[in-house]
Amino acid sequence: MKLNIETPALLFSAATLILLAYTNRFLTIAQLIRELKKTYKKEVNKNILLEIKNLNLRLTLIRYMQLMGVLCLFLSVLAMLVLFLEHHHLGIYLFGSSILCLLTSLGISFWEISISVNALKLHLKDLSTEDEL
Repeated sequence: MKLNIETPALLFSAATLILLAYTNRFLTIAQLIRELKKTYKKEVNKNILLEIKNLNLRLTLIRYMQLMGVLCLFLSVLAMLVLFLEHHHLGIYLFGSSILCLLTSLGISFWEISISVNALKLHLKDLSTEDEL
């Protein structure tokens, strides 16, 4: 199999946009946690504590998503360098590793979104019956 130096560069735009989206999610959840902490200090409530715990888990997952996304970019750049130095077999393995990192990042993202959806369902449960959700 022959891999051109331009092929790993294709991951740049995708990985960069994904990292931007992950960062926005991280910042939004961090702000929610800060607000919930203020509310919890005013009014001790077990539900608020559970929400903070859920959001903290999501922050941890987002951190791993970001780590895998950055590793994807790093391996992609390294693959380009190795391909430039004409070590094609190593370049192929590095590029394959970068794709696996991106895939792992997306899988963790799906897990985090699932947690978010389930939390919203629980939060809205008192507004309607289970059949409507």
